[in-house]
Amino acid sequence: MVFSSNVFLFAFLPGVLAAYFCLPRCFRNAVLLLWSLLFYGWGEPAYLLLMLGDILLNYLCGRWIGWARRRGKRGKAALIAGVTLNLLLLAFFKYAGFLSGGRIRGIVLPIGISFYIFQSMSYCIDVYRSDAPMQRNVLTFGTYVTLFPQLIAGPIVRYADVAQMLVSRRENLSQFSSGVRRFIIGLSKKVLLANPMGALWNLLREQPGTPAAFVGLLAYTMQIYFDFSGYSDMAIGLGRLFGFEFLENFNYPYISASITEFWRRWHISLSTWFREYVYIPLGGNRKGLPRQIGNIFIVWLLTGLWHGASWNFVLWGVYYAVLLILEKTFLLKCLRNAPGPVGHVYTAAAVMLGWSLFYFEDLTALGSFLGRLFSFAPSPEAGAVITAYLPTLLAALVMSTPLLKNLASRYREQAWAAWGKLPVYAALLLLCVASLASQSYNPFIYFRF
Repeated sequence: MVFSSNVFLFAFLPGVLAAYFCLPRCFRNAVLLLWSLLFYGWGEPAYLLLMLGDILLNYLCGRWIGWARRRGKRGKAALIAGVTLNLLLLAFFKYAGFLSGGRIRGIVLPIGISFYIFQSMSYCIDVYRSDAPMQRNVLTFGTYVTLFPQLIAGPIVRYADVAQMLVSRRENLSQFSSGVRRFIIGLSKKVLLANPMGALWNLLREQPGTPAAFVGLLAYTMQIYFDFSGYSDMAIGLGRLFGFEFLENFNYPYISASITEFWRRWHISLSTWFREYVYIPLGGNRKGLPRQIGNIFIVWLLTGLWHGASWNFVLWGVYYAVLLILEKTFLLKCLRNAPGPVGHVYTAAAVMLGWSLFYFEDLTALGSFLGRLFSFAPSPEAGAVITAYLPTLLAALVMSTPLLKNLASRYREQAWAAWGKLPVYAALLLLCVASLASQSYNPFIYFRF
């Protein structure tokens, strides 16, 4: 089940809201757990037991750490056991075929496994570090792991960030209305911008010539941003409906003037996870530049592999590791001293090239596309397609910047602006519903990770 579907909008969501708010508060976590399992089982019923097993594994590891603490020990053995078993579980389903050179086949990747395993590990690590209390109630812990708003594609919610909300949140009308607005914004990003940009990319990516390749790659650059940031907006909005405040996952990354800045704005929850649980434990920047460079390389190699068990993701991770190391050593200083547009142009070009590495799992197809991108040959058959999608592409480019947000903030205190929000959001919702009726099934890109 996906958020951008009429089944979710008009059946699942009203059902879970009714059950949640009609029952006493003491049952609300149980309601969320059951409905979240239904949400996941809708598309992945065969892997419900896997998810329940992972919940039990990490719950018991947390209890083991707590037991060790009462005996005057740190619980390191429990942490090692929990992290190892989680990684083995992820490695089997996601990397067995890749690591075996293709000899192991037929293993289906469970949807969202990378996200919920990282969340489960964050619980064990946070409890071990005393950053969060041990959770004694297995149903409450299960609610954390399975929360349907961010279960499938994030944002990755660290246990320490929501531990208090799991037991003492208080829903209110202002938070609920804010959640509805945020959900509609995310839905609009997905349905009205990401899906058309995906269609344009599909039409152009195999067309001959540089214009088709460039505009197609630009369309994919817009698609992946609005697809993933739209999902994150919907997840944050849905969380607010139930009293949760998830941290932001995107902050207009395409306005960045360096790759360093870009990764502070893109998929913030993943970057934060790797920083807190990999980069800093490895030593971060505390043990000299050579060690820091090695740590950056390790983190980005793992980041690439996290996205997928394929050589293109390894290349993608190494590509960003090299760019970040260059910026750390000298390039960032050069960009700061250069005229303002230079950093933005460099970053935009580097990010777009990175998305080509990200998309093509077949390296032969990647080479062919890059050949067309840099051939400087014309694209005689692409003009009509580009013209047809040009208004949507221009709208996407504008919406990927904070321009409209900044304009709206100037009039936020005006009475007419407050009343004008309602018809705007209602129109967006109606437009999305109408568009869903004519669009084919189009899942979120990050579902496959």
